[in-house]
Amino acid sequence: MKIREMLDTLQLNKILDKGGETHHQLFTPWGERIAQERTETVLTEYPRPQMARKNYKILNGFWKYAITGDDTRPVLWDGEIRVPFSPETSLSGVNRQLKPDEYLWYERKLEIDRIPAGKRLLLNFGACDERCRVYVNDELAGTHSGGYQAFALDITSCIQTGKNTLRLCVQDKSDTSYHGRGKQMLKNGGMFYTAQSGLWQTVWCEWVPEVYIRRLRITPDYDHDRVVIEVVSNKESGEKAASDSDKAALFGTEACCKTEDSTEIPCKVLLFEKDQVAGETKTVVTAEEKAVITMEISDKRSWTPEDPFLYELRIVYGEDMVESYFGMRCFTAEPDRDGIPRLCLNHRPYFQKGVLDQGYYPESLLTPVSDEAMIFDIKTAKSRGFNMIRKHCKIEPMRWYYHCDRLGMLVWQDMINGGTTYNLVKTCYIPTVLFPLRRKRDNDYAYMSRADRNGREEWKKECIETVEQLYNCTSICMWVLFNEGWGQFDAKENTELVRSVDNTRLIDAHSGWFDQGAGDVKSEHIYFFDLIAKKSGKPYVISEFGGISLAVEGHTYSDRYFGYGSHSDTAALQDAYSAFERRIEELKREGLCASVYTQLTDIEEETNGIMTYDRSVLKL
Repeated sequence: MKIREMLDTLQLNKILDKGGETHHQLFTPWGERIAQERTETVLTEYPRPQMARKNYKILNGFWKYAITGDDTRPVLWDGEIRVPFSPETSLSGVNRQLKPDEYLWYERKLEIDRIPAGKRLLLNFGACDERCRVYVNDELAGTHSGGYQAFALDITSCIQTGKNTLRLCVQDKSDTSYHGRGKQMLKNGGMFYTAQSGLWQTVWCEWVPEVYIRRLRITPDYDHDRVVIEVVSNKESGEKAASDSDKAALFGTEACCKTEDSTEIPCKVLLFEKDQVAGETKTVVTAEEKAVITMEISDKRSWTPEDPFLYELRIVYGEDMVESYFGMRCFTAEPDRDGIPRLCLNHRPYFQKGVLDQGYYPESLLTPVSDEAMIFDIKTAKSRGFNMIRKHCKIEPMRWYYHCDRLGMLVWQDMINGGTTYNLVKTCYIPTVLFPLRRKRDNDYAYMSRADRNGREEWKKECIETVEQLYNCTSICMWVLFNEGWGQFDAKENTELVRSVDNTRLIDAHSGWFDQGAGDVKSEHIYFFDLIAKKSGKPYVISEFGGISLAVEGHTYSDRYFGYGSHSDTAALQDAYSAFERRIEELKREGLCASVYTQLTDIEEETNGIMTYDRSVLKL
């Protein structure tokens, strides 16, 4: 019966012609307010708490847009789009799918009263899916590739006092190419969702000095009661600058000018504990070298989900100043007193009870509707007894991680999967039942939809960008490189690649199956069989299970439902979930170190969330 049930369920997941299927437009409470008020002021909070500045301007709101058949700048515009919501979403006001052979254009004015002497203007993008060119006053300011990673451009040489014109040209191949796409598909269905494109995270600009902080790297050294702060400037040696003539060659880096001399820059770091100065360190470096500052943390207070204490930092670098924070914690895999490998937080065995979270919203897809919406999801997960969220096939806005840091929620962060069209029969359905196939070697690139070398190199580039972008997030304890063989390749080599950039976190190299012996955990998905805890030389984790379904009338996206076993009412659903809970408690004693329940919310046809898609009904 288990195999028959599995095959029946997987049949529902095939991407089929939906014919006349009806989709219901749902709204979360926060999205409904935006839609009703037609408000322009959306997501107005400073978007990067891990490196915050005071002097900034949020550029969200209504922009002009046009969808064209080629990349020639449009003469006529199709109308207005509410940034940062993709054109495929309801809140954008467009409700139109961008096709792979089309181009999405944006335009808005930027008023600049004056250009301060000795200052530069950075134009920041939280994310733009998938590739874009950025123009300022008809001059190419830079380009970027990668639909989930943040990027910034120095547009100082392009601007003028008075009115300035910002313009973007975007193209998105979605699932027709090897680029990173997560769970997006042009023809959605089952466990794959509506593809989206263009600007989907906050856009903002900020004034900085001629020499400014380009990147911070904050490493809590838990065992030695100290924190190491690395400050990288825009002039650091080895960072290739771009002149006006070669800006077109920019690939996700800031356009900056090489310094003419080795000016010495004073750098001061202030440590705050409960708003009181707890330490201060000063140094002097040249603009071309990285400033490395070590600060002792006396009588340290450990960060845990139960006590998510954060230290605050103020970094003054020459004329630039940013604020940040960190938590004192460490993540390791160690044997317990019985010799069983365990996941440890601050060197103590700590069971990670997780929930899968894909971060979709009915009115805005991948874009969180508001700060309050992000906080609601995290708090709801915590109130249901979860201390960990597996962020699945998506990179959230930086504020989401900040809320996990301050509210106390561990995070497993997935990398963005890519590759050409997946053969789900080979990579998902058969390995679910035939366990020997889970040992398939991942250097068979064609089998894993990774035959294109450019796609493999692009994944590595975006993987490292992701690790660097999220490095300072206290709550992230695990990098998940590949999920169920979707675009998986060379897991051993890629594990070492990530470890060379970040050796402070654990790595799940292959979540689900196709285990190559890499990474720090033995990670399996169990949906159609009894939950077990296998003996392994590594901590054993059930990185996905559950997925039991309940469609709540009036709160479903579609008349088609998908989940792993359906129930007719909340009482039956609760009974099934409680049985899972009891089994997990038993397995903890047998060596289970973490579990990830599928999932936090319903998403489109999937009705297996503990909440409905619109966040209106809590099923459990």
